[in-house]
Amino acid sequence: MMKYAGHNLLSSLVPLQRGSLNHHHSQSIGRLRTFSRRFRRFNSSNGKDPIFSKKNKVNGQYPPPWFSVAPMMDWTDNHYRFLARLISKRAWLFTEMVVAETIVHQKDNLDRFLAFPPEQHPIVLQIGGSNLDNLAKAAELANAYDYDEINLNCGCPSGKVAGHGCFGARLMFDPKLVGDAMSTIAANCDAPVSVKCRIGVDDRDSYDELCEFVYTVSSKSPTKHFIIHARKALLNGLSPAENRTIPPLKYEYYFALLRDFPDLQFTLNGGITCIDQVAAARRQGAHNVMVGRAAYNNPWHMLGHVDSAIYGLPASVLSRRQVLEQFQIYGDSILKKDGPKKPNVRQLVKPLLNLFHGERGNGLWKRKADAALHHCTTMKSFLEETLSEIPDTVLDSVPERNTPESDGDFVDLDGLLPPPYRCEQHLHSLNDQKASPLLCTA
Repeated sequence: MMKYAGHNLLSSLVPLQRGSLNHHHSQSIGRLRTFSRRFRRFNSSNGKDPIFSKKNKVNGQYPPPWFSVAPMMDWTDNHYRFLARLISKRAWLFTEMVVAETIVHQKDNLDRFLAFPPEQHPIVLQIGGSNLDNLAKAAELANAYDYDEINLNCGCPSGKVAGHGCFGARLMFDPKLVGDAMSTIAANCDAPVSVKCRIGVDDRDSYDELCEFVYTVSSKSPTKHFIIHARKALLNGLSPAENRTIPPLKYEYYFALLRDFPDLQFTLNGGITCIDQVAAARRQGAHNVMVGRAAYNNPWHMLGHVDSAIYGLPASVLSRRQVLEQFQIYGDSILKKDGPKKPNVRQLVKPLLNLFHGERGNGLWKRKADAALHHCTTMKSFLEETLSEIPDTVLDSVPERNTPESDGDFVDLDGLLPPPYRCEQHLHSLNDQKASPLLCTA
């Protein structure tokens, strides 16, 4: 377990904002207007209203994954996902990556790694690994948990994963193995399967090499969905954090894949920091968009607009106060359970620490939270002690979208697209499917 010390407590819990992001990817949603009313206790007249609907399905099916929250180690745990689902009913949620060997070796303790509340649907399990036998066993064990998709990590550049672990981004060097792995996973579960990858690794970063990977995996397995982080990975010399910012974004590779593989589904990932960028990518033709740190660092402003801006539902009428009341019920019910693996208040509070990002009172609240976490033993006592620092107008406001829509990074990409992929076998496949004339003659 991580150790926390004094004034470093909150800095260890809250992910740092990446100041080194490229300027044209640093858009953010404008702050809500400043309010003048001061501090009141955590209470509301409508706190008993149900926030979760009984089903997130529409006509018996979950909505398409037009927006998803990326798998992030130590961040997208059950507690964060519970908060995310309170804010957005339509976003697809991903687990943290779970290594196949962990699932296999912990088969008598699987709930710790795989269990989740039914309200979190639609939800995707991300698995890491390269051993086919272990991937088969892991998929079979995970199948009992009814995930909506199982995803294989082929994009993580971490030394522990791509180096010593011999999976993650390193798997892009061996697309045939990935194809076999995806066939193995699919054969041992009932859920659809997908791959999350980069656009390249080290010096193997041409568009044709990316296409070879996609074509080989999709032709050797039932994989029809690829999540594309639009940066390449450098396995030597860069940390995982640097691999998220230093390699340049090449959105043109993603949009070229849409052109060259019309029978597949692709999700765009990388460099998306606000809901306007998500909407802009969708307007330019992106099938789906995945957001990572922006959905964690600023969950209210990012997730609070997903259902309306991306899925066309009425704007949310839920306030932060209502969300916190439901999270309190969830958190205290978890804390009442017995067992050595139950979380503490600190772990439950962690995903809440960015809920007031950019709002009046946020700094005071975090300082008070820092002190309260040393002695509070319930979520109720923590919230009652700290939320007096947040004005009622902030607690009771609903998500507001004030920034104008702009296509920004996704305009004028047509002239940047690489030449069409010319694999002979792939062209035969397209002809068999009666591909569009544009693809055959471009």
